Amino acid sequence: MTETQTFLLPDLGEGLTEAELVSWFVGVGDAVELNQVIAEVETAKASVELPSPYSGTVVALHAGEGDTVDVGTPFIDISTGAATDSLPTTSTTDATDTATTPEGTAERVPVLVGYGVADEASSRRRARGATRTTETPTASTGTAEAEGGGRFAETRPLAKPPVRFLAKQNGIELGNVPATGAHGEVTRADVTAYIAAQSLSDDADTETSSHADAPPVPVVGSHGAETRTPIKGVRKHTAAAMVASAFTAPHVTEFVTVDITETLDLLERLRAHRRFSDTRLTPLALISKALLIAVRANPSLNSSWDEDSGEIVTKHYVNLGIAAATPRGLMVPNIKDADRMSLHELANALVDLTTTAKAGKTSPGDLAAGTITITNVGVFGVDSGTPILNPGEAGILCVGAIRRQPWEHEGEIALRSVTTLSLSFDHRLVDGEQGSRFLADIGRILSDPFELIALG
Repeated sequence: MTETQTFLLPDLGEGLTEAELVSWFVGVGDAVELNQVIAEVETAKASVELPSPYSGTVVALHAGEGDTVDVGTPFIDISTGAATDSLPTTSTTDATDTATTPEGTAERVPVLVGYGVADEASSRRRARGATRTTETPTASTGTAEAEGGGRFAETRPLAKPPVRFLAKQNGIELGNVPATGAHGEVTRADVTAYIAAQSLSDDADTETSSHADAPPVPVVGSHGAETRTPIKGVRKHTAAAMVASAFTAPHVTEFVTVDITETLDLLERLRAHRRFSDTRLTPLALISKALLIAVRANPSLNSSWDEDSGEIVTKHYVNLGIAAATPRGLMVPNIKDADRMSLHELANALVDLTTTAKAGKTSPGDLAAGTITITNVGVFGVDSGTPILNPGEAGILCVGAIRRQPWEHEGEIALRSVTTLSLSFDHRLVDGEQGSRFLADIGRILSDPFELIALG
């Protein structure tokens, strides 16, 4: 006996109310197993792969790629009876058609709305995933078919999620890309070659999607050529959060220029030590450790303003956020309980965090509950900045480029490694003295890194 289960889009973290469907990995008629990944969705915080809560056969998909789906609404229907090689049938007259058998006699062949007449070859193609058809959601499949309402057939080329993402970033329809994969799939090299070929052709047209997440569109404005990119996804939510932060928290930014030559000398000694032979140790790891030590003496920098309760919440743990530029926009994943980590553990956590962020695999949990943030603009050759607070946090430290320059050292001018640190803080939570002491403490530790060893 079969039973159809409707999987409702779950809350993907932190009370998010909606998600954008990036890609289906299954189609109507496909057999799925428990916990098999069925779709990739994008929330305001991260890209998430959804596993199937049931095993069985896909009966209906309730959204198309690019659609925004509300949490708690139907996402996919799965028949949980014993899976077979044939597609599920319907009881409506419209869902059948006439096919001719090899003997020449007419036979009624059940077909699903959106497929057309089923044949053995197409059934085999669907079974191995070579072609998938997406059915638009309707209240009643039979009724919609009788009224001629809302159905379409879409052939989806095979490709892995990162390849689909690359194509989507560049406004490329995968169906236009010649596939060279071993199983007929479009590879990353195929997409890259297609983009290169497009750039060499003056009259190549970029096919735009009909979905709301249309790629950048070249247009001619009143003063010349322009490109218009829809504001949505991570960039849209990041912009809203930054505007809210800038106009809610009274920002103050202070600067200090520091001679960190001794810290860089320590860094080289640590890199040569066998304890760190398996670790990619960077200046950011030592700067992070200096911040974590300074937080102990300056807890106001690790607090938040609770408007609803009228309370200042001082955190007795440090979830250290690291601002990261990713293909999906600016993200601030954080290292949970960073204050409890050794330098070795912290260095490994930083590598894992940045690698995951750049791959677009940061989870909603990694983006939630940060308490203080570091942004490193020095990697771009920038000397300093006035960073905007990550919403809900009291402070953000900006690290500038490290440069060799003349500097006073032990009463003489010498060539030293110097960097500028800037600290933005919420003046509701942190007064000028507290912010200045915190920044000065970090500078002192990096000038003489003894405390990194003694207290780290």
